[in-house]
Amino acid sequence: MAFGIAVKRVYAAPEKADGQRVLVDRVWPRGVSKEHAALALWLKDVAPSAELRKWFGHKPERWAEFQKRYRAELDGNGEAVAQLRAMLHHGKVTLLYGAHDEAHNNAVALAAYLRGE
Repeated sequence: MAFGIAVKRVYAAPEKADGQRVLVDRVWPRGVSKEHAALALWLKDVAPSAELRKWFGHKPERWAEFQKRYRAELDGNGEAVAQLRAMLHHGKVTLLYGAHDEAHNNAVALAAYLRGE
């Protein structure tokens, strides 16, 4: 990939350095207007399934298993993943999420997946 991937809470102020801002949550974040989000794209289809999201519940002790299960979902979701990979060829992409936990969320797992980590 030609450009970088960043991860940021959707509640943080948009910055020019963010590049293309992509919301990767299935549910719109509470209290955020579309103007404030300043999105290039809301890619719901790349988010974890509702079942996986509910199972994970942002419990750090489930993080490793969540990543494994989410990667399996991503492997079967070629269209949405391809859309993100294509965006990466045109500039930096910042994956936005709404969760409170900055270390254990789907955007962090997705960024690692896209980087091949």
